[in-house]
Amino acid sequence: MRDMSANAPETAAPAARRVLVTGASSGIGAATARRLAADGWTVVAAARRADRLDALVAEVGSAVEAWPLDVTSDDDVAALVAHLEKTGGLDAVVNNAGGALGLDRVEAADLGQWQHMYDVNVLGTLRVTQAVLPLLRASAATTGGSDVVVITSTAAYATYEGGSGYTAAKHAERMLATTLRWELAGEPLRVVQIAPGAVATEEFSLVRFDGDAERAAAVYDGYQPLVAGDIADAIAWTLSRPAYVSIDELVIRPRAQANNWKTVKTGV
Repeated sequence: MRDMSANAPETAAPAARRVLVTGASSGIGAATARRLAADGWTVVAAARRADRLDALVAEVGSAVEAWPLDVTSDDDVAALVAHLEKTGGLDAVVNNAGGALGLDRVEAADLGQWQHMYDVNVLGTLRVTQAVLPLLRASAATTGGSDVVVITSTAAYATYEGGSGYTAAKHAERMLATTLRWELAGEPLRVVQIAPGAVATEEFSLVRFDGDAERAAAVYDGYQPLVAGDIADAIAWTLSRPAYVSIDELVIRPRAQANNWKTVKTGV
Protein backbone atom coordinates (compact mmCIF):
# COMPACT_ATOMS: atom_id res chain seq x y z
CA MET A 1 0.00 0.00 0.00
CA ARG A 2 1.31 3.41 -0.92
CA ASP A 3 2.37 5.57 2.03
CA MET A 4 0.75 8.98 1.50
CA SER A 5 2.19 10.51 4.66
CA ALA A 6 5.35 11.57 2.87
CA ASN A 7 3.28 13.77 0.57
CA ALA A 8 1.19 15.42 3.25
CA PRO A 9 1.84 19.09 4.02
CA GLU A 10 3.58 20.06 7.23
CA THR A 11 1.23 20.13 10.25
CA ALA A 12 3.05 22.42 12.65
CA ALA A 13 0.88 23.88 15.38
CA PRO A 14 -0.55 27.29 14.40
CA ALA A 15 0.37 30.46 16.22
CA ALA A 16 -1.99 31.77 18.90
CA ARG A 17 -5.16 33.00 17.24
CA ARG A 18 -8.43 34.75 18.09
CA VAL A 19 -11.88 33.14 18.10
CA LEU A 20 -15.38 34.46 18.72
CA VAL A 21 -17.72 32.10 20.59
CA THR A 22 -21.41 33.05 20.74
CA GLY A 23 -23.75 31.75 23.40
CA ALA A 24 -20.73 31.57 25.70
CA SER A 25 -22.42 32.26 29.01
CA SER A 26 -23.25 28.62 29.75
CA GLY A 27 -23.28 25.05 28.46
CA ILE A 28 -21.42 24.22 25.25
CA GLY A 29 -20.42 27.84 24.66
CA ALA A 30 -18.78 28.29 28.05
CA ALA A 31 -17.08 24.89 27.80
CA THR A 32 -15.76 25.83 24.36
CA ALA A 33 -14.38 29.13 25.63
CA ARG A 34 -12.56 27.30 28.43
CA ARG A 35 -11.17 24.62 26.12
CA LEU A 36 -9.97 26.97 23.39
CA ALA A 37 -8.36 29.29 25.93
CA ALA A 38 -6.53 26.26 27.36
CA ASP A 39 -5.39 25.43 23.81
CA GLY A 40 -3.82 28.87 23.42
CA TRP A 41 -6.56 30.76 21.62
CA THR A 42 -7.60 34.28 22.58
CA VAL A 43 -11.35 33.94 23.07
CA VAL A 44 -14.01 36.61 22.68
CA ALA A 45 -16.87 35.14 24.70
CA ALA A 46 -20.17 36.68 23.63
CA ALA A 47 -23.66 36.22 25.09
CA ARG A 48 -26.58 38.22 26.48
CA ARG A 49 -25.82 37.68 30.18
CA ALA A 50 -22.90 39.90 31.11
CA ASP A 51 -22.72 38.60 34.67
CA ARG A 52 -22.17 35.02 33.46
CA LEU A 53 -19.47 36.21 31.06
CA ASP A 54 -17.72 38.14 33.82
CA ALA A 55 -17.69 34.99 35.96
CA LEU A 56 -16.17 33.06 33.05
CA VAL A 57 -13.40 35.64 32.68
CA ALA A 58 -12.74 35.52 36.42
CA GLU A 59 -12.45 31.74 36.19
CA VAL A 60 -10.34 31.42 33.05
CA GLY A 61 -8.31 34.60 33.04
CA SER A 62 -7.11 37.11 30.49
CA ALA A 63 -7.25 34.69 27.55
CA VAL A 64 -11.03 35.28 27.56
CA GLU A 65 -12.65 38.63 26.83
CA ALA A 66 -16.32 39.12 27.69
CA TRP A 67 -18.57 40.87 25.18
CA PRO A 68 -22.32 41.22 25.85
CA LEU A 69 -24.17 40.32 22.65
CA ASP A 70 -27.67 39.55 21.45
CA VAL A 71 -27.29 37.77 18.11
CA THR A 72 -30.76 38.96 17.06
CA SER A 73 -29.65 42.62 17.24
CA ASP A 74 -28.06 44.28 14.20
CA ASP A 75 -26.66 47.03 16.44
CA ASP A 76 -25.08 44.58 18.88
CA VAL A 77 -23.38 42.62 16.12
CA ALA A 78 -22.15 45.78 14.38
CA ALA A 79 -20.64 47.06 17.65
CA LEU A 80 -18.86 43.75 18.20
CA VAL A 81 -17.40 43.72 14.69
CA ALA A 82 -16.18 47.31 15.07
CA HIS A 83 -14.43 46.26 18.28
CA LEU A 84 -12.85 43.24 16.63
CA GLU A 85 -11.60 45.35 13.73
CA LYS A 86 -9.90 47.77 16.11
CA THR A 87 -8.36 45.13 18.35
CA GLY A 88 -6.68 42.61 16.09
CA GLY A 89 -9.28 41.03 13.83
CA LEU A 90 -10.59 37.48 13.97
CA ASP A 91 -9.43 34.02 12.90
CA ALA A 92 -12.48 31.86 13.67
CA VAL A 93 -16.09 32.05 14.81
CA VAL A 94 -18.05 29.40 16.69
CA ASN A 95 -21.76 30.05 16.11
CA ASN A 96 -23.16 28.36 19.19
CA ALA A 97 -26.00 30.67 20.29
CA GLY A 98 -29.33 28.91 19.92
CA GLY A 99 -31.86 26.83 21.79
CA ALA A 100 -35.18 25.02 21.78
CA LEU A 101 -38.58 26.03 23.10
CA GLY A 102 -41.52 23.73 23.71
CA LEU A 103 -42.64 20.34 22.44
CA ASP A 104 -46.00 21.26 20.96
CA ARG A 105 -47.63 19.33 18.16
CA VAL A 106 -47.80 21.20 14.85
CA GLU A 107 -51.54 21.85 15.22
CA ALA A 108 -50.93 23.58 18.55
CA ALA A 109 -47.60 25.24 17.72
CA ASP A 110 -46.80 28.53 19.43
CA LEU A 111 -45.87 30.97 16.65
CA GLY A 112 -43.91 33.13 19.05
CA GLN A 113 -41.70 30.20 20.05
CA TRP A 114 -41.13 29.27 16.41
CA GLN A 115 -40.21 32.89 15.63
CA HIS A 116 -37.76 33.05 18.53
CA MET A 117 -36.07 29.76 17.58
CA TYR A 118 -35.68 30.87 13.97
CA ASP A 119 -34.42 34.32 14.99
CA VAL A 120 -31.72 32.93 17.28
CA ASN A 121 -30.68 29.66 15.63
CA VAL A 122 -30.89 30.69 11.98
CA LEU A 123 -30.92 34.45 11.57
CA GLY A 124 -28.55 34.92 14.50
CA THR A 125 -26.02 32.60 12.87
CA LEU A 126 -26.52 34.35 9.54
CA ARG A 127 -26.17 37.83 11.04
CA VAL A 128 -22.96 37.03 12.93
CA THR A 129 -21.40 35.07 10.06
CA GLN A 130 -22.10 37.76 7.48
CA ALA A 131 -20.63 40.40 9.76
CA VAL A 132 -17.36 38.60 10.54
CA LEU A 133 -16.62 37.13 7.10
CA PRO A 134 -14.53 40.16 6.02
CA LEU A 135 -12.41 39.76 9.15
CA LEU A 136 -11.98 36.03 8.54
CA ARG A 137 -10.97 36.67 4.93
CA ALA A 138 -8.41 39.24 6.04
CA SER A 139 -6.95 36.79 8.54
CA ALA A 140 -6.88 33.93 6.03
CA ALA A 141 -4.93 36.09 3.60
CA THR A 142 -2.02 36.19 6.05
CA THR A 143 -2.40 32.96 8.05
CA GLY A 144 -3.49 30.60 5.29
CA GLY A 145 -6.91 29.79 6.66
CA SER A 146 -9.84 30.79 8.88
CA ASP A 147 -12.90 28.98 10.17
CA VAL A 148 -16.65 29.24 10.52
CA VAL A 149 -18.02 26.65 12.96
CA VAL A 150 -21.78 26.19 13.25
CA ILE A 151 -23.23 24.18 16.14
CA THR A 152 -26.53 22.68 15.01
CA SER A 153 -28.03 19.47 16.41
CA THR A 154 -29.04 15.99 15.38
CA ALA A 155 -32.38 17.78 15.01
CA ALA A 156 -30.85 19.16 11.81
CA TYR A 157 -30.98 15.66 10.30
CA ALA A 158 -34.29 14.18 11.41
CA THR A 159 -37.46 15.30 13.11
CA TYR A 160 -39.51 13.77 15.92
CA GLU A 161 -43.03 14.25 17.23
CA GLY A 162 -43.31 17.48 19.16
CA GLY A 163 -40.05 18.78 17.75
CA SER A 164 -41.18 20.45 14.55
CA GLY A 165 -40.23 24.01 15.55
CA TYR A 166 -36.72 23.19 16.73
CA THR A 167 -36.01 20.70 13.95
CA ALA A 168 -37.21 23.20 11.34
CA ALA A 169 -34.83 25.83 12.69
CA LYS A 170 -31.90 23.44 12.93
CA HIS A 171 -32.51 22.03 9.44
CA ALA A 172 -32.39 25.62 8.16
CA GLU A 173 -29.19 26.33 10.08
CA ARG A 174 -27.56 23.21 8.66
CA MET A 175 -28.50 24.26 5.12
CA LEU A 176 -27.07 27.71 5.80
CA ALA A 177 -23.73 26.15 6.76
CA THR A 178 -23.74 23.70 3.85
CA THR A 179 -24.54 26.37 1.26
CA LEU A 180 -21.92 28.71 2.70
CA ARG A 181 -19.31 25.95 2.40
CA TRP A 182 -20.13 25.51 -1.27
CA GLU A 183 -20.13 29.26 -1.91
CA LEU A 184 -16.71 29.72 -0.26
CA ALA A 185 -15.09 26.84 -2.15
CA GLY A 186 -11.71 27.95 -3.44
CA GLU A 187 -11.13 30.39 -0.59
CA PRO A 188 -8.97 29.51 2.44
CA LEU A 189 -12.03 29.37 4.68
CA ARG A 190 -13.46 26.21 6.23
CA VAL A 191 -17.10 25.82 7.24
CA VAL A 192 -17.58 23.16 9.91
CA GLN A 193 -20.98 21.96 11.11
CA ILE A 194 -21.15 20.02 14.38
CA ALA A 195 -24.42 18.31 15.30
CA PRO A 196 -24.69 17.13 18.92
CA GLY A 197 -27.28 14.65 20.13
CA ALA A 198 -28.40 14.63 23.76
CA VAL A 199 -26.11 16.90 25.79
CA ALA A 200 -26.85 17.41 29.48
CA THR A 201 -26.21 21.07 30.23
CA GLU A 202 -27.53 23.19 33.04
CA GLU A 203 -30.10 25.02 30.91
CA PHE A 204 -31.05 23.48 27.53
CA SER A 205 -33.89 21.21 28.66
CA LEU A 206 -34.82 23.54 31.52
CA VAL A 207 -35.49 26.33 29.01
CA ARG A 208 -37.31 23.97 26.67
CA PHE A 209 -39.66 22.85 29.43
CA ASP A 210 -40.28 26.40 30.64
CA GLY A 211 -38.42 25.97 33.93
CA ASP A 212 -39.86 22.56 34.89
CA ALA A 213 -36.73 21.13 36.53
CA GLU A 214 -38.18 17.67 37.16
CA ARG A 215 -39.28 17.23 33.54
CA ALA A 216 -35.96 18.58 32.28
CA ALA A 217 -33.93 16.18 34.42
CA ALA A 218 -36.00 13.23 33.26
CA VAL A 219 -34.68 13.68 29.72
CA TYR A 220 -31.30 12.37 30.89
CA ASP A 221 -32.43 9.68 33.32
CA GLY A 222 -31.33 6.09 32.76
CA TYR A 223 -28.33 6.63 30.48
CA GLN A 224 -25.14 8.66 30.17
CA PRO A 225 -25.75 11.72 27.97
CA LEU A 226 -23.00 13.79 26.46
CA VAL A 227 -21.66 16.73 28.46
CA ALA A 228 -20.69 20.16 27.20
CA GLY A 229 -17.00 19.32 27.34
CA ASP A 230 -17.48 16.53 24.79
CA ILE A 231 -18.67 19.04 22.21
CA ALA A 232 -15.96 21.52 23.17
CA ASP A 233 -13.40 18.77 22.53
CA ALA A 234 -14.86 18.21 19.07
CA ILE A 235 -14.81 21.92 18.25
CA ALA A 236 -11.20 22.23 19.37
CA TRP A 237 -10.24 19.19 17.28
CA THR A 238 -11.81 20.53 14.09
CA LEU A 239 -10.09 23.88 14.54
CA SER A 240 -6.74 22.21 15.17
CA ARG A 241 -6.70 20.30 11.88
CA PRO A 242 -4.15 21.39 9.26
CA ALA A 243 -5.54 24.11 7.00
CA TYR A 244 -5.99 21.72 4.07
CA VAL A 245 -8.25 19.40 6.12
CA SER A 246 -11.95 20.30 6.40
CA ILE A 247 -14.30 18.49 8.78
CA ASP A 248 -17.50 19.34 6.90
CA GLU A 249 -20.01 17.68 9.24
CA LEU A 250 -19.63 15.88 12.53
CA VAL A 251 -22.56 14.13 14.26
CA ILE A 252 -21.98 13.25 17.92
CA ARG A 253 -24.41 11.26 20.05
CA PRO A 254 -24.23 9.43 23.36
CA ARG A 255 -23.84 5.70 22.80
CA ALA A 256 -27.34 5.08 24.18
CA GLN A 257 -29.02 7.37 21.65
CA ALA A 258 -29.71 5.46 18.45
CA ASN A 259 -31.58 8.34 16.84
CA ASN A 260 -33.70 11.36 17.79
CA TRP A 261 -36.58 9.25 19.09
CA LYS A 262 -34.87 6.12 20.43
CA THR A 263 -32.67 6.20 23.50
CA VAL A 264 -31.94 2.96 25.32
CA LYS A 265 -32.19 3.64 29.05
CA THR A 266 -30.30 0.90 30.88
CA GLY A 267 -28.91 3.00 33.70
CA VAL A 268 -25.39 3.18 32.21
